[in-house]
Amino acid sequence: MDTSELLRWPVLSADRQNATTLGDVTESKGRRLVELVDLPVYGRSSRLLWHKRRFVCRDVDCENKTWTEVDERIAHPRLTLTDRAGRFATRAVGQDGRSVNEVARELGCDWHTVNDAVLAYGSALIDHPDRFDDVKALGLDETAFVRLAPYFRTNFITSIVDVGAGQLLDIVKGRGGQGTVDWLRSQPESWRSGITHGTLDLSSAYRKVFLDELPDVTLVADPFHVVKLATSKLDEVRRRVQNETLGHRGRKNDPLYRGRRLLTMAEERLSEDGRTKLLNLLEAGDPKGEVATAWHAKEAVRELYSHQDQPLALRWLDELSAHLADGMRPPEVRSLGRTLKRWRSEITAWHACHFTNGPTEAMNNLIKRVKRVAFGFTSFRNYRVRALLYAGKPDWSLLKTIAPH
Repeated sequence: MDTSELLRWPVLSADRQNATTLGDVTESKGRRLVELVDLPVYGRSSRLLWHKRRFVCRDVDCENKTWTEVDERIAHPRLTLTDRAGRFATRAVGQDGRSVNEVARELGCDWHTVNDAVLAYGSALIDHPDRFDDVKALGLDETAFVRLAPYFRTNFITSIVDVGAGQLLDIVKGRGGQGTVDWLRSQPESWRSGITHGTLDLSSAYRKVFLDELPDVTLVADPFHVVKLATSKLDEVRRRVQNETLGHRGRKNDPLYRGRRLLTMAEERLSEDGRTKLLNLLEAGDPKGEVATAWHAKEAVRELYSHQDQPLALRWLDELSAHLADGMRPPEVRSLGRTLKRWRSEITAWHACHFTNGPTEAMNNLIKRVKRVAFGFTSFRNYRVRALLYAGKPDWSLLKTIAPH
């Protein structure tokens, strides 16, 4: 940041600017000394003293009898930071990812003084109409926001992401609820009609949002979450069989517990010794072969993504889901088969477009970083502004000229 530019005030003084607007019925009421937090000077905090003029109108029809002069080139009327200090604080917190408390210590003021400035200037940046362009692939995903009394249930927010550009468009309260619907409805119809694909995890709530609000969009189930589902079903079978055979949770010498890492590894990544060890552990701890069945099911799901032929993937998925739904399979495996059948179109859509929810997960990681820096949030407004300043790709060149909200 160019400090010399920040320290340069306009040549035209507020006195001269306002002098031409004073009528014959306006009289001076003296001056009021206002202390504003300014940029540090030589590593030390500083204050700007502004003798603001006060006026009174003697006209009986005048609505505003008294007022104080305002010059937003010096400071916004609702903030106690100078304009240059407010813009500096917004960039430091929003773009650099520093905490509000750290910037407040540097400026020698309290937390609320800096936070008010970040909200004022930051809201103007993130609400700029040109912050994001047309979107081809839209991603939805949830992340935890806060746990509040009285029941300390986790409140979630939904991240709305441009998957193609890797840009956080907005965050709304809830996961797949009315907040997401209202946000989509608030966008222009021309913008909504440009969306061709929607990426999501295996969430029925988000699928309903897409089907209701963007019915012509091709839905794509994220491959990571599909494989993760198969792996979680495998782990459920392992833990159930562990309790049924030995009567307790896994311990370090139990065969299935010793093989838990090997079971989740990709089969092609197992060494010869690792594969032999896994088969021996399954033979010792899996008398009915249920864990082995779940393991083969997980590998079959992974095999689905080894090629990019969508018709072949559809045939493969139909046969696999029917095979897993057999009554002889473990209940967890049958559940996996039903889910694969229910999501067959969304799962195989990846083979045609290769869009994933990876950029959405990346935006969630950036949001979580902001949350860690702040040691958590309780105000959704603060959360939204800080997250969008950091991950929403605002045009920071506008910070020099944009008017704070």
